[in-house]
Amino acid sequence: MENAVLIKKLSDWGCDINGALNRMLGDEDFLIDCITAVNKDESIKQLGEAIRAENVEEAFSAAHNLKGVTANTGIIPIFNIVVKIVEMLRNGVISGLEESYDELFAKNSELAVILDTYK
Repeated sequence: MENAVLIKKLSDWGCDINGALNRMLGDEDFLIDCITAVNKDESIKQLGEAIRAENVEEAFSAAHNLKGVTANTGIIPIFNIVVKIVEMLRNGVISGLEESYDELFAKNSELAVILDTYK
């Protein structure tokens, strides 16, 4: 499918496509590949496992990784959730993160649908 359709859908969903394309020297194919890779990144699964195990260090590592890759790829709907999770973990707080993780997981599932539908 033509990149323009997917790029528009991602932008409409809330992604910062212009910022991400600036970081990727305008390469739309590379950006789409990166967004797809982030969507399938094991850090999301690792974060959930660490939260359930109440392992602050592992949860912080996974969340911090997600914060970086979602910022660089402009996936703002996921980035905004991850920022909240990172800040809580930075302060050593892990209890109560299940709801934020569920929200993160749901947003990542929405992204998967967009990518599957428009690719």
